[in-house]
Amino acid sequence: MAKLQITLKRSLIGRTVDQKDTVKALGLRKIHQTVVKEDNPAIRGMIFKVKHLVEVKEVEA
Repeated sequence: MAKLQITLKRSLIGRTVDQKDTVKALGLRKIHQTVVKEDNPAIRGMIFKVKHLVEVKEVEA
């Protein structure tokens, strides 16, 4: 199964609470921090909500 490499590229200053909570739920805390998550609809929905703040790449497991 494919995995997604998610990197926080923009600051959370001035963002709405739900966007901050979504980024935190993805496991991101600092700018340029990267996490690898399983590719599933729940993660894709979270990424869609904060797509202007993150960069996503597909990686093979």
